[in-house]
Amino acid sequence: MASPDPTALRYHGDQAVAPGMLDFAVNVRHRRPPPWLVQRLTARLPDLAGYPGGDDHRAAVQAIAARHGRGVDEVLPLAGAAEGFALLPNLAPRHAALLAPSFTEPVVALAGAGIALTQVVTGAPFTLSAAPAVPEHADLVVVGNPTNPTAVAHRRDELLALRRPGRILVVDEAFADAIPGEPGSLAGESLPDVVVLRSLTKTWALAGLRVGYALGAPAVLARLAARRAHWPVGTLQLVALAACSTPAAVAEAEAGAAELMRLRASMVAGLESVGAEVVDGRAPFVLFRVPDATLMRTRLAAAGIAVRRCDTFVGLDDTYLRAAVRPQWPALVAEIGRVLR
Repeated sequence: MASPDPTALRYHGDQAVAPGMLDFAVNVRHRRPPPWLVQRLTARLPDLAGYPGGDDHRAAVQAIAARHGRGVDEVLPLAGAAEGFALLPNLAPRHAALLAPSFTEPVVALAGAGIALTQVVTGAPFTLSAAPAVPEHADLVVVGNPTNPTAVAHRRDELLALRRPGRILVVDEAFADAIPGEPGSLAGESLPDVVVLRSLTKTWALAGLRVGYALGAPAVLARLAARRAHWPVGTLQLVALAACSTPAAVAEAEAGAAELMRLRASMVAGLESVGAEVVDGRAPFVLFRVPDATLMRTRLAAAGIAVRRCDTFVGLDDTYLRAAVRPQWPALVAEIGRVLR
């Protein structure tokens, strides 16, 4: 299957959403951050005259380290997990392998830096056990868990099987906290050759603030951060990192994840009831097939409903669509049913 062009690789779900539309294209879970987080951030607005760092940086790193049982030197705050992908060329791999279909920003960053790469395309059901072999000479491997856009959650042993001497494994866990218990997560494991990227964007509705972090061996994180701009993470980002990593916030996210999975099950049943073919997954979005996804997107948009096109992902064609899990899913299912009929 041909790879999408570079323009397609930079396409993201927010580009499908116009004002007033019912948004299933973007995976941010809520329309706004919780009130307690808004209050915490608002309280720090008067401090924005000062440069970020210092106590705020220490508090953020300590909270993240405690949340995952890691050392403070194993934590790197990021301006969103997407910054972590942009920093991957700093690891200077000779050949990178990316498990696809997956989030496209790592491809953009590595290809843009002139790094040789192989897209290891997994066909349906998009599990690692069904994937072709990763080239043995690849010294950087990037995989999502759960993977965007397939929603497939991989097992810990499947991920660890990708490790090789001289290779760094990067696991994108941007949606890991949307699955109860975070099964398969490597965030709490101190492995010298594994980097985990996490995001606060989706669970805490902070897409506009750009908040995330990397977990890994200190030497690897130092390489990742090489040539990084000074003050890369602002005060409000650091405050959010600390606030969302407390035991109370983690418990709130866990409760939300359990409710999200119940909602997802209902949405999947609804989609299947009207004839959509749903890919088995556990993320806060659903990948599904219809005979003509381009026509479906057009008809849904005319009805004021936005979904994510998927022909921009390597390994998927124009029969796939992705929809975020939303309480308003009956409206989406009803319209899909009308189009399919």
